[in-house]
Amino acid sequence: MHLAKTSFRIAWAFLLTTAVASAQNQAPVVAIQNDFLSVTWERSDGRLAFTDKATGRTFLKKVRLRAEGGTAGLKEVHDPHFGPGKALEIRHPDRGTDAVMLFHGVPFALIRSQLENGGAEARMVHEVNCFSGKIDAGVPGTSLKTFGTGGLLSPEKNPGSYAWLGVVRQETRQGVVLGWVSHDRGSGVLFSGMDADVVTVEAELEYGRLRLKPGQVEPLETLAVGWFEDARLGLESWAMAVAKVYDIRLKPQPSGYCTWYSKPHGGASDERHLAELSAFAATNLAPFGFSVVQIDDKWQAGISTNGPRRNFTTHRPDGPYPSGMKAAADQVKSLGLTPGIWFMPFAGTYYDPFFREHQDWFVRRADGGPYETSWGGTCLDMTHPGAREHLRDVAHRIAADWGYEYFKVDGLWTGTGTRQQYVNSGYKDDAMGDAVFHNPDKTHIEAYRDGLRLLRKAAGPKVFILGCNGPQNMRSYGGAFGLVDAMRIGPDNGAEWKSLVRGPVFGSRHYFLHGRIWLNDPDPVYVRASMPLHHARLICSWVALSGQLNLSSEWLPGLPPERLDLLKRTLPAHDLLPRPADLFENDPPRFWVLEDNKQSGDRAVIGVFNWESEEKVLEYDLGRLGLKSETRYAGFDFWQDAPTPVIQGRLTVTVPAESCQIIAVRSVAPHPQVISTSRHITQGITDLAAEEWDAQGRVLKGRSRVVARDPYELRILTETAPTKTTLSGSDADPGATAKLMSMRNGIARVRIDSPVTGEIGWALYFE
Repeated sequence: MHLAKTSFRIAWAFLLTTAVASAQNQAPVVAIQNDFLSVTWERSDGRLAFTDKATGRTFLKKVRLRAEGGTAGLKEVHDPHFGPGKALEIRHPDRGTDAVMLFHGVPFALIRSQLENGGAEARMVHEVNCFSGKIDAGVPGTSLKTFGTGGLLSPEKNPGSYAWLGVVRQETRQGVVLGWVSHDRGSGVLFSGMDADVVTVEAELEYGRLRLKPGQVEPLETLAVGWFEDARLGLESWAMAVAKVYDIRLKPQPSGYCTWYSKPHGGASDERHLAELSAFAATNLAPFGFSVVQIDDKWQAGISTNGPRRNFTTHRPDGPYPSGMKAAADQVKSLGLTPGIWFMPFAGTYYDPFFREHQDWFVRRADGGPYETSWGGTCLDMTHPGAREHLRDVAHRIAADWGYEYFKVDGLWTGTGTRQQYVNSGYKDDAMGDAVFHNPDKTHIEAYRDGLRLLRKAAGPKVFILGCNGPQNMRSYGGAFGLVDAMRIGPDNGAEWKSLVRGPVFGSRHYFLHGRIWLNDPDPVYVRASMPLHHARLICSWVALSGQLNLSSEWLPGLPPERLDLLKRTLPAHDLLPRPADLFENDPPRFWVLEDNKQSGDRAVIGVFNWESEEKVLEYDLGRLGLKSETRYAGFDFWQDAPTPVIQGRLTVTVPAESCQIIAVRSVAPHPQVISTSRHITQGITDLAAEEWDAQGRVLKGRSRVVARDPYELRILTETAPTKTTLSGSDADPGATAKLMSMRNGIARVRIDSPVTGEIGWALYFE
């Protein structure tokens, strides 16, 4: 399967500035080190050992790269992304080199290899086993867990993880993190197993068809390996390394509506009802942060007996948008919203009349037949000029001519020329390589990435691209790094409990990608009246707290006011990077922590989620939540609309079945302070712009972002009620008012009403 191929950005062309003398190349031990790690190679067995310098633990032993033996030496290197460093390079005559590199400030060892074809004939490489070793975490291997794209599993039961893998001690979070930081031509996979009482790991690259011409030197992908006292930080660091490699700069996070699951008017909706919903959303939700209305499948022309129609050059004449897709986009834009649309960029239907004269556009099987895959149809060959021109025409028409600025691009695996594997999370053999591309020098992943680059260029820089979705075939997951703005990281969900929780399961599992590599899309939230209120609150709370992509798929004009209000409390996204605390203990995690680092102070919000079908007493040490165990914290439960008992040392809460508690916490202070607000589930993190206690004047001052005609409540921790309240600021309309509503149980409630949306300054005076 795979090894590390240098990304084109992380080109193998790092500068070799100093070579160690030939005598040293024959030394029995060759070693390099940086701030975090030391790596040694022993000539006696041709193996490597990786040691964490802070603890002295040799956490990886008996490490073999592509082969044992060879000749090792040291080189100084310079990488365009990681700067100057040192490389331990192992040369294998006529087979290429392996290099382990350490860079200042980088907590990983980066492993890059290159293949050489020293023969006189071309070679076809399907997979490369790049790395194998044994893990020593200081405990028996049977007490370790692996955490990967397939979830939290025992090492011997993990089928394999795409792109990244953690091997961890659950009770301490210590562990080894491995991850492929590039996916330019190969698809990186990681495997675990048990050898007696020791956990083994292997890293492979799968290419399908990598053709090496005589004399060709082929750089492979780049693998990162490191030891972390908290493996969550290791996964986050790996994601940041990927972002650095691909120079990822995320677009602002949208929120909005997807037509697909709506009841009624689901699927693609239709002209009349899309206009009605858009107007409703513009009036009732846009002031809160709602921005996108996206049309889903069933608008397009074509025929198909295997999944959706796939002629995306025009709309169905007998379909839901007889006036055309430009008219639909124009109507949405006229309301100040962003129009979005669904389509499949890399899929066609070989028997559709539209494609009759273009059979050469399709990926072929070895027997010459079109490469047909379940639901995805016939894979368009992104190495064929005609197919590429077709994609360019479709993307440009949808963006430039019709005016859509949000693309939901589905069936992405068809761009890789592989089988559908839905639901794919842990590794599955998809026989990558049984498809034949027009250009034999392009690998499956390379063709896919070329297609995504073309899509983005044709769409233009303003268009937000949401990939859909990784679990259809996980080849489309790592292969999309750096080329999409967001990615569906789980399968389709729904309003029923078993499918509702898919978003939190997959969104938690991939939380460290969000805000670093792309924006995670866990699929829509639901608040429809037919579902239990506690389920609606739970999914709204999880999405609002985790901060992941937030779209609803409800018939908004038909929602009861109290259900519509749930959506208002999720908007907008907070743009912070929260963490699940028990990521390596429960799947999905029960505890999420969002810390407010936008302003000074110790404000945090703790989400406690009970995924079970019975009431649970859930508890967790404050120190492991990222708070201070010795500190006394005041808390406020958002859904109970009430303060909690003082929390110290350990959080203990009783949570009903399939429900949650969202608790804002602040350390107890000798003066009044805001503990919560009514505006958003995060209770101040999105709306409280500033807060300051003036001890001399005994005034609590602040600024809040309020929405017109949405009653806004400040919940103040105080022993005495304020004697006066005032409003100020450029957005403080003369009609805005502030009023003390109650003083009870140590909480003063002050309500602000404003006829306009904006930021309002307030001051509360205390005797």
